Amino acid sequence: MQDPQPDFQPVAGIVEELAPGLRRILAPNPSPMTFRGTNTYLIGTTELAVIDPGPSSQQHHDAILAALHPTQRISHIFVTHAHLDHSPLARQLATTCGAPVLGFGRAEDGRSPTMVRLADSGCVGGGEGVDDAFEPDIRLKDGASVVGAGWRLTALHTPGHMANHLCFVWGDVLFSGDLVMGWASSLVSPPDGDLGGFMASLRRLADREWQLFYPGHGAPVECPNDRVQGLLAHRLARESSILEALALGPANAEALAKLIYTDTPKALLPAAARNVLAHLIDLMDKSMIEPVSDLSQTAVFRRI
Repeated sequence: MQDPQPDFQPVAGIVEELAPGLRRILAPNPSPMTFRGTNTYLIGTTELAVIDPGPSSQQHHDAILAALHPTQRISHIFVTHAHLDHSPLARQLATTCGAPVLGFGRAEDGRSPTMVRLADSGCVGGGEGVDDAFEPDIRLKDGASVVGAGWRLTALHTPGHMANHLCFVWGDVLFSGDLVMGWASSLVSPPDGDLGGFMASLRRLADREWQLFYPGHGAPVECPNDRVQGLLAHRLARESSILEALALGPANAEALAKLIYTDTPKALLPAAARNVLAHLIDLMDKSMIEPVSDLSQTAVFRRI
């Protein structure tokens, strides 16, 4: 598989300055789902905000602390969402630094009624894994701003990749978490992921002009509005492919993924099937298809 960002080669644990008052430390957790690893961001010059401390890793914990100058301290710890590659280190870092953890809520907070119903059926998410223990000290509502020494971050509730997903606005720059990345499109894995919410969140971002996105994985997105439009178009094209496939007869997400994702490595087909399931549920909510039997992760769908 071709490397989508061959020039993006940060070294885990090494601090990189991205802009005045902004640094990045890569976590040591590369994988097909996390690319080079999770990007942890440090904002500020004296009292620092940390965005996405990352996975449970003593090595990364120590690298974050080693990045602090003698006159600096961590005052706030922000989490975009409760996946195991973004949030678990937050509590340990908070204990070490005495800083509060800020996020939208627990992993299941923000789910739509359909996703609650799907979760009750026994469906569990895939991909990066859910941090069921995550509990922020401070819950941030959509539009809430937090001010530190020389910085201000505003939370945008952007469900889609996960129900409790937040992006953080810093001037005309956005810390986009896993909603928008440059190296790949986001995994939308029900019941934690919700394609209807994902598309609504993208359209919300499209209503504003942005200078730059700093994602949870991969290099900065330098033409963010173009990227958002591209992701919207990609999902609409995928929706059309699914409807065309269902015109041939009823099928479930796994069968559709094998039919549609013909260039995807076999190891990534389960993730592709989760994306297809997200599309199927969204099409069901739009009354374009229906499950043949009860809604579940293995349900067969047919066109109406």
